[in-house]
Amino acid sequence: MAGAIRFILGNFTFSFLVIGIVAAGFSLLRKPRPLTAPVVVEALFSYFLLFSIGFSLFYNFVLHSFFGEMTAGYIGWKNSPFQAEVGFASLGYAVIGFLAFRRSFELRLAAVIGPSLFFVLAGIAHIRQIIIAHNYAPGNAGLFLYMDFVIPIVGCVLLWLQYRNRGMNSP
Repeated sequence: MAGAIRFILGNFTFSFLVIGIVAAGFSLLRKPRPLTAPVVVEALFSYFLLFSIGFSLFYNFVLHSFFGEMTAGYIGWKNSPFQAEVGFASLGYAVIGFLAFRRSFELRLAAVIGPSLFFVLAGIAHIRQIIIAHNYAPGNAGLFLYMDFVIPIVGCVLLWLQYRNRGMNSP
């Protein structure tokens, strides 16, 4: 059990993605049938924004701002004042994710593009650390690294799907 909890908390970007998919599934169970593409996309996208952007980046804010030394060690870095700055940026993105949960396409665009740049550039920095410093710490390599690219891809696909389905029986 301790290993499962450690995996869930240590790979929170993956965990929140899964929670968002499950929440969207429960949301869709309550929708009238037949389900249309815009309804499915709306459920997936809104819960992606709430969990993969909002809660995930809020959790990142807490870790970097209040548990900086532990977080730095998990990433394989030394603690530094920049931990708090990463936390503050994460808080800003989290707030945008929360606001975009049930809002306009334009706000959702901002909620995907900003954090996606943050994730992809962090992923590139992690790859650089693997190459230069041979840093294979769990917070620098492994599932965490892959999620730095998966979250932006999923967000951009959902953004595109919602754009494509706008005006087609959207809720």
